[in-house]
Amino acid sequence: MGARETALNALIACRKSGAWSNGVLKDYIVRDRLDSRDAGLAARLCYGVLQNRMKLDFWLKQLLTGKLRDLHPVIHDILHLGLYQLYELDKIPDSAAVNESVELAKKYCRKQRFAPGLVNAVLRAAVRNAGTLKQPKSLEDRYSHPAELIRLLRGYVGNDRLEPMLAANNAAPDTVIQVNTLKTTAEALRQELEASGITVTAHGWMENCLVISGTGDLEKLPAFREGRFYVQDAAAKLSVLCAQIPRESRVLDCCAAPGGKSFAAAISMAGTGSVQSCDVHEHKIRLIQSGAARLGLTNITAQVRDASAPNSQWVGRMDAVIADVPCSGLGIIRKKPDIRYKNLAEMRDLPALQLKILQNQAEYVRPGGVLLYSTCTLVRAENEGVVEAFLASRPDYALEPLPLPPVFPKNYSGMLALVPGEFDTDGFFICRLRRKV
Repeated sequence: MGARETALNALIACRKSGAWSNGVLKDYIVRDRLDSRDAGLAARLCYGVLQNRMKLDFWLKQLLTGKLRDLHPVIHDILHLGLYQLYELDKIPDSAAVNESVELAKKYCRKQRFAPGLVNAVLRAAVRNAGTLKQPKSLEDRYSHPAELIRLLRGYVGNDRLEPMLAANNAAPDTVIQVNTLKTTAEALRQELEASGITVTAHGWMENCLVISGTGDLEKLPAFREGRFYVQDAAAKLSVLCAQIPRESRVLDCCAAPGGKSFAAAISMAGTGSVQSCDVHEHKIRLIQSGAARLGLTNITAQVRDASAPNSQWVGRMDAVIADVPCSGLGIIRKKPDIRYKNLAEMRDLPALQLKILQNQAEYVRPGGVLLYSTCTLVRAENEGVVEAFLASRPDYALEPLPLPPVFPKNYSGMLALVPGEFDTDGFFICRLRRKV
C-alpha cells in the first residue's frame, strides 16, 4: 500500500467517523508499514487536502460538467487528492498524480463503474487548464476556512491580523522540541542531531528550544528514546515559564495530557519539588507516565482525576496550579487542520466548563501562590471572558504582569493572546493570576 492510498483511507475515516486526522493518519501509517519517505508524503497529502478543501472545491466546480454535490464521497476524496497534487505540489509529475488517482478509483469505487473515467477526465482537464482557471477571491475559498469561523476569528484578532493568521494556519508547522536540560544542553543536542543528518536551528526567542526537520521517524532517534528532548510548541512552553515556578515547589497540572507542561514544570525546577499531573482518561495517564519515565522526571506523579471535581486533600497546598483547560482548539488549526470544519455550536458550553475548572483549581493554590490559566484557542468567550468571570467571583485573586522574552512587548495586563503568523507559535492564550496573601 502506498502513500496516496494511506492518505485516502485517512480522509475517508475523518469524513465517515469524525476521526481526527493526526491520530488516524499516524495509526494508518503504522498499519500500512510506510517507510519515512512515503509516511511524509501521506501526511502532506492528507493534511494538504484538509487545509485546502474549500479551495479545491472552488476549482472542481469549474472542471466538473455535473454538480459538486452529486459526487460520490469517495470519488470526491480521490479528486481532492489528485487536484492537490497537481495544483499545490511541485515535485509530483502530472502523469503520476492522474494515473495513481485513477487506480484508487478502480479499487475503491467498484460499484461506480464510471468513477475511473470521471477521475481521469477531470484531472486531465485540470492539467490542460492549469493557470487558466478562476482563482478564489474570498478568504473562505482562498484559505479554506468556513465563513462562520472567519467571522469569529476576525472578531478576536481584527482585520489586520486575520489574513496572515489564515495563511499561517495553512502552512506546514515546524517540528519544535524542548531540550531536557537535566540530561543534556542545547548545543550538545544540536550536535548530536546534526550528526544524524537532521537539520537543526535554534528557536528565535525560546531558550533551550530547537527547530528540527528531516528526522524521519522521530521516535526512533536515540536522543528521543533516551529522553534528551520532548516535542512541545514554544507557546505551550512559554505558558509554563510565565508561572515562574521556584525550585522545590508543589505544582498541580490539572489537565495535563499529553504531559508537555508537566515536563516543562518539572525541568524548570531542576527535578526538585513535585508535580501532580492529572487527566480524566486512564490511557492519557499512561502516556504521561511513559513520557516522564523516558525523560527521567522522577518528580512527576500522574493520576486520573476530573479537574472540575473537588479534592479536599489539595485545598490551599499548591504553590502553583497550571490549568490548560479543554477548549475549542482554534489556535492549533495548522496542526489539526480538520478543526476548522467543526460545528461551532458545539463549543458554546465550553466557557462554563472552563470557568468551573478554574474556580475549582483556585481552591488548591496557597495564599501567595500562582494560578496559570491557558487555552489553545482564539475566542474571547473562552479566554478573557472566563478570566473576567472568575475575577468577579474571586476577589482574593488578581492579574499579574507576564514575564515575557524581550521579543514581546511589555505585558502589564497579565493576559496574552499569541496569534499564528506573528511569533512562530500555535495560537495560544496565557493568563497569570496571583492569590492574595
